[in-house]
Amino acid sequence: MEPENLHLDYGLVESILIPFIRNEIRKFGFRSVVLGLSGGIDSAVVCELAARALGPENVLALLMPYKTSSRESLEHARLMVERLGIRAETMPVTPVVDAFFETLPDASRLRRGNVMARSRMLCLYDVSAREGCLVLGTSNKTELMLGYGTMFGDMASAVNPIGDLYKTQLWGLARHLGVPAELIDKQPSADLWEGQSDEADLGFSYEAVDRLLYMMLEERMDRDAILAEGIEAAFYDRVRKMVVRNQYKRMMPVIAKLSSRTPGIDFRYARDWQEVR
Repeated sequence: MEPENLHLDYGLVESILIPFIRNEIRKFGFRSVVLGLSGGIDSAVVCELAARALGPENVLALLMPYKTSSRESLEHARLMVERLGIRAETMPVTPVVDAFFETLPDASRLRRGNVMARSRMLCLYDVSAREGCLVLGTSNKTELMLGYGTMFGDMASAVNPIGDLYKTQLWGLARHLGVPAELIDKQPSADLWEGQSDEADLGFSYEAVDRLLYMMLEERMDRDAILAEGIEAAFYDRVRKMVVRNQYKRMMPVIAKLSSRTPGIDFRYARDWQEVR
C-alpha cells in the first residue's frame, strides 16, 4: 500500500502518460513499441498505457523466461496479452545465458542475474531493429533511485513512462487502470532465480523505502528532520548511500567536453536539429 503522502490523482497521471507515450514515440517517426512483459506490475502498467496510447496493434510484448522462471509469471504475462489483445512472442533466454556461463560455473547470482537482464535487453533491441520500433522501458522511480536494476539490461530503453513513479504509486495506478488483481497482489520479484523477491534482496519493504525517498527527494528534508519522523538512522544512511552511489546508473556516459556543442551537454534536444521526416 502506498504511504498517504504519496497518493496521486491517477486519472490525471493516466491523462499525462498516454499522450507522453504517443508523442515521444511518434516525434521521431516511429509508430510502435516493443517491451518486455514479465508478469510483474511494472511491465503490466506500461503495457496497459502503451496499448491505450498507440493501439494494441502497435504494441509487441516479449515474454523472455529463463529455465528457473516461475510458471505464474508467464501465466500473468499471458493474461495481460489476452486482456489487451496485443501481439506477443516468447523468446526464452536460457540458451544464451547458459552458453555464456558454460565455462564459468562458479559465477555468483549477481553476475547471472545481470546476464539474464542483459540477454533480455539483447532480445528487445534485436526485435526493435527487426520491427522498426522503439523499446519502451519499465523501470520505476524506486528502482532507479536505489540502483536496483542492471545497466544496459532492464534499465535500458528509448522511452520510459513510469520512471517518475514510485513502486507503491505503480500499485495505485495499476488499480486505477484495472490491471488484474493477481498481478497487483503478488510479491514483487524480478524473477531472476527461483524464489527471488525484491524486498528480500533489498532488506526493506517498498512502502518503507518509498516513504523515506519521498521525504529525501520531494520534501527535501535533511537527515535530522527525517529521523525526527521516526525513520531509523541506519535505514536512512543505507538508503542515502544507495541513492548517491548509484547516480552513475541514472546518467548517460559522461563525455569529456572539447567543443562548443557536446552530445548530452549542449546538444540535447530534438529542437536542436531539423525535424525528422
